[in-house]
Amino acid sequence: MNRKYALITGGTIVFLVVAAWLAFRPKNIVQDNKSSLDLESTAQNLNIPTIYSDQPSLMYELSFGEDPQSALEEILQNNDTSYIPVLIELIRANQLRILTGAGYQAHIDALEMLSGQSFGPDWGSWIEWYGSTEISPPAGFTGWKGELLSLIDPGFGNFLQDDHPSTIRSEEIVWGGVAVDGIPALDNPAMIPANQASYLELDDPVFGISINGDNRAYPLRILDWHEMANDVVGGIPVSLAYCTLCGAGIAYQGESDNGQIFTFGSSGFLYRSNKLMYDRQTRTLWNQFTGEPVLGELVGSSIKLKLLPVVVTSWEAWKNQHPDTAVLDINTGHYRPYEPGAAYGSYFASAETMFPVWQRSNLLDAKDRVYALQIDGFPKAYPLDLLVQEIVVNDTVGEVNLVLIADRGDLYVNNDSSTIYNAGAEVRAYLSGEEVFSPSSEAGQVVDSNGQVWQITEQALVSPEGELAPRINGHLAYWFGWYAFFPKGAVYGEQVLQSE
Repeated sequence: MNRKYALITGGTIVFLVVAAWLAFRPKNIVQDNKSSLDLESTAQNLNIPTIYSDQPSLMYELSFGEDPQSALEEILQNNDTSYIPVLIELIRANQLRILTGAGYQAHIDALEMLSGQSFGPDWGSWIEWYGSTEISPPAGFTGWKGELLSLIDPGFGNFLQDDHPSTIRSEEIVWGGVAVDGIPALDNPAMIPANQASYLELDDPVFGISINGDNRAYPLRILDWHEMANDVVGGIPVSLAYCTLCGAGIAYQGESDNGQIFTFGSSGFLYRSNKLMYDRQTRTLWNQFTGEPVLGELVGSSIKLKLLPVVVTSWEAWKNQHPDTAVLDINTGHYRPYEPGAAYGSYFASAETMFPVWQRSNLLDAKDRVYALQIDGFPKAYPLDLLVQEIVVNDTVGEVNLVLIADRGDLYVNNDSSTIYNAGAEVRAYLSGEEVFSPSSEAGQVVDSNGQVWQITEQALVSPEGELAPRINGHLAYWFGWYAFFPKGAVYGEQVLQSE
């Protein structure tokens, strides 16, 4: 398995680029066992305390102890494959120059001996191979990993603790290249009227949210840099969680069923190239795709965030549909080059992923966009190319009839000379009951089987008599991101796609 991982170039988050470069260019890293970099000097350079644990595990001797080579020899003598994920972590720690332990090449050699694999310094391939195995790490691995990553940011240790319940393998959690909140969330951001948003171009893509008559636009050129907006829309707490790496902007209701209100930030961690967000109230890690807590005190609480309506569309289309809309003020209080594509344009335009994902499908290209839905426990993905081509899709998921509408085509982000990236398309889904819809000659409308024209609104399709077909909440995503969590989910047009 020798996947290539794309690196972001141009005006981007420098810390992330450096981390990715170090991670995927191991040939430029000092590889002998006599590197001058040791734990104390690393801690001093990073201005963080040296960490030594009282835990007796070989993990600590291998990483933080005085004789890591002897610990490594003991592991090899016992052929203890449970230490494979430990060695994978130490390989990356060497690549990131935060810890050497027994030495970079020694870790690689030991890993190949224990695993029978020969990926050498290719950390991404090791992660993808490990994800497909059922190997379990030594007891105390999560806490040890938290201490190891605390050499980057002490806050990481708060997330990764052995006494935290978890629904995911902590071995698959990877550092995304930034500290906790290194990608800062926007909290109750300043909004301005549409006529004051002179910084926006008509074709700029925005996330559009409309709740209780309160219409708001969140331009991607700003959200690319922040990936989270905690706001109140129409009196409802909203967290717009945006995973740039998997192309998914999802709006969640910040208030749970028990009345607790959550606000979220970026943990700095990824899981299968998906953003792990955290709530500030309990510091539990959450799956951005599912709105569920996955590691921390809220795991097992049955709390799950509710989806709210969100659409990706152009600023021109959103403003025309909602003349009274408010939009993010470009003066966010943070200094960023809020130009289209400045943060992740190169990544969006690339066919490659940046971080390893072991569970993949070749049914679609990795970064083909899909519109994703979950209805009564049934996940289904709709390839955006098919939606844009057919414009109106009538379908059934589980026992629910629905209609999906993509009547304005693809959204492209352009500069003066070329297309920077494809931002997706304006897609909405509605419950259709027994009705069957078809495209109208005008955008913003569909036609039922009796020839009546229904208006497309944020809350529902509306018939001439005022009958409503309520909105179903879904979101866009890259195919690889969706499949990584829903490999058994249905795919619209799957038989046709398989035959191509």
